[in-house]
Amino acid sequence: MKRFLKALRALVFAPLCLAAAAQTPQPPEVAARAYLLLDVTANQILAAKDIDMPVEPASLTKLMTQYLVFDALRAKKIDLRQTLPVSERAWKMPGSRMFIDPKMKVPVDDLIKGMVVQSGNDATMALAEGVGGTAERFVQLMNEQVKALGMKSTSYKNPEGLTVAGHTTTARDLSILATRLMRDFPEYMHYYGIKKYRYEGTPAANDSNRNLLLFRDPTVDGLKTGHTDAAGYCLVATAKRDFPNVGQRRLLSVVLGASSENARANESQKLLNWGYTAFEAVKLFDANQAVVAPAVWKGKASTLKLGRPEAIVVAVPAGSAAQLKTQVARPDPLVAPFKQGQAVGTLKVLRGDQALLDVPLVALEGVEEAGVLGRAWDALRLWIK
Repeated sequence: MKRFLKALRALVFAPLCLAAAAQTPQPPEVAARAYLLLDVTANQILAAKDIDMPVEPASLTKLMTQYLVFDALRAKKIDLRQTLPVSERAWKMPGSRMFIDPKMKVPVDDLIKGMVVQSGNDATMALAEGVGGTAERFVQLMNEQVKALGMKSTSYKNPEGLTVAGHTTTARDLSILATRLMRDFPEYMHYYGIKKYRYEGTPAANDSNRNLLLFRDPTVDGLKTGHTDAAGYCLVATAKRDFPNVGQRRLLSVVLGASSENARANESQKLLNWGYTAFEAVKLFDANQAVVAPAVWKGKASTLKLGRPEAIVVAVPAGSAAQLKTQVARPDPLVAPFKQGQAVGTLKVLRGDQALLDVPLVALEGVEEAGVLGRAWDALRLWIK
């Protein structure tokens, strides 16, 4: 009888266990040393393998070089139409090149295209010297930016990515860099979608972007490939697809150490497609929509609107949106003044009892301190409370 009841319980509860397991999608098999899939719109990691393992970044290094070049452009330290000399050092760079030489003075715009599309080490060195004065000083700037971005496991030794001892990063750090690159410099993202480029007067060889997904998937618009014997074949790819009620949803894949150029593209495509189908995006709040508006004390306004300047979106396993719950954690009482954009509390997003993510909430509007009488009155009310 006991055996019968035990078997009966197993039959009753098995479907429930299977249903629960089915709610957490398992990523596909990815033939790479390390990989990461990030939902950029929701700021959630959807799949990962060995994302904190030190790896050689190869030409993915150029993403940081590009970050600093774009920053110099925005600060007007250089200009897109400005021409830069090609040093002997840049001309003699080994590896992939755009084939410029010391007789040329090349516009910054073309050097960026040579660095992004052709992965030109010569173009990269010319830009590094143009921005930093010397390659060595530019590398110092790279490592300073590493700290500023919170890339805790990255150390750069050169601007182009050739193999040097101690020149390492991780999949996690690459996702941080790529996300900030797209967010901080949207005006320069068009470079990453260029499929073919060749500077006038240079050989036609090496004029195709090595990111094969640009030629296969119209939703892919970046970002960078890399390859050395030590690093294997690497690709940081990003796609942007439209979805009802959410709008454009961006995913980012980092695939490191694949076996070939074709393999890194295939594995990246596999991850991106899986992320879009296995997870759905749910918009919880619009940009600048108040998540809560709690009472504020000693201020010229009676309430403080808390939310985000961008829409709050969460990625959940497909079909599980109804299980979402939210909680707000914040200081109490809230006492003015508050500046617009000041961090005040956190929105906790849960799926059932599982914590999905914490979203920092900020003051959507500033609240100035009240006058003497107003502060005194609220002080009395708080004391009574």
